[in-house]
Amino acid sequence: MPVLTIYRLLTIGLTPLAGAALGWRAKQGKEDPERIGERMGAPGLARPAGRLVWLHGASLGESLALLPLVERFIQRGVEVLVTTGTVSSAKVLRARLPAGAVHQFLPLDAPQFVERFLEHWRPDIVLFAESELWPNMIRAIHARRLPLVLVNATISRRSAARWRRLPGGARTLFGEIDLCLAQNAESAARYLGLGAPRVRVCGNLKFDVPPPPVGAGRLAEFNGAVGPRPVWAAISTHAGEEEIAIDAHLSLSSEVPSLLTIIVPRKPERGAEIAALASAKGLAVGLRSRDGEPRRGVQIYVADTVGELGLFLRAVSVVFTGKSLTAEGGHNPIEPAKLGCAILHGPHVENFADIYGELAAARAAARVSDAESLARALQFLLSDPSRMRKMGRAGAEVVRKLGGASQSIMAAIEPYLAQSALEQK
Repeated sequence: MPVLTIYRLLTIGLTPLAGAALGWRAKQGKEDPERIGERMGAPGLARPAGRLVWLHGASLGESLALLPLVERFIQRGVEVLVTTGTVSSAKVLRARLPAGAVHQFLPLDAPQFVERFLEHWRPDIVLFAESELWPNMIRAIHARRLPLVLVNATISRRSAARWRRLPGGARTLFGEIDLCLAQNAESAARYLGLGAPRVRVCGNLKFDVPPPPVGAGRLAEFNGAVGPRPVWAAISTHAGEEEIAIDAHLSLSSEVPSLLTIIVPRKPERGAEIAALASAKGLAVGLRSRDGEPRRGVQIYVADTVGELGLFLRAVSVVFTGKSLTAEGGHNPIEPAKLGCAILHGPHVENFADIYGELAAARAAARVSDAESLARALQFLLSDPSRMRKMGRAGAEVVRKLGGASQSIMAAIEPYLAQSALEQK
């Protein structure tokens, strides 16, 4: 029996359990309890009249990368539906989506939910970001003869190898994608090898995304609380990296006694755990969700809130980007680079190797390997603000030069937009 048929039958069989599973996830904070119906394909909003483009990004980073396209579609007079799969992405998009765009949660990949979703929204064009591939959804889109485009598409060597273990299923699924617009030549070659019929390289949309916003009043209030203290931030950290940041702070405390370390964990719900870890090492800790602005005397400040990264990146001049020391792959350094931060990172940045390579070549980023080397790099930069600012300016210039993917993507999908406009007449 073909693998895609087996998958379809399994998801049909598990459909009756979806409500209970989603309810359990809601209790864990992983679903919005008021919007669980959307995860089963039930619409939370009416479909707007006219042409509708549906864009999907799995989580926060992927969905934010779609914002430049959202703006361009709205300028063209096209209605926009954006879907995501995480609670944190929904919270951030609520503040950042422009008028003319609406948000829904992506339904689970069960045929009943998928059909309910598509029947209500009836998109004219479908754009999926990066490597988000749900077999039942893709097959249903193809059956309705809707153009499906992968944008900002990327696929790792490891993921491509997993797909190749299912050659029949992979070639069927990838063959139903109308157009694949890859971030780079390596991903483009992998998509072609898996059966995507039309592939182009358009660059990385994330270079075109505006930096995360913050109100001037909030920034002034935060900077007033910090005062003249030297400050740095470890952002998007994963388990183990917070302890390294805390140890680096301890190493620096004798040289820089007034140092403030801001830790922004990738998962805000880990904030209390991180605060306890720092307290156990004898440090004065502030937890943003509990204590508000950093009080005088706080040494480790845990920023366990959603949607405030723009505030913290503007309050510092040097950051460490997480998922690069104790976890693999790295996180996107574009946002701190756009805001002029000098960037430190661990050795494991495979998911963004090209970007980190460009930053390193411009001397805008430096690699560290442990708490000791992190502390040395921080001391070097904090003691020489002019060098730190020079690194930041170099990074901002790198990401400026690498922009333009949104324009290339819009040009590539113009035939689909033109066709949808003809069909509306």
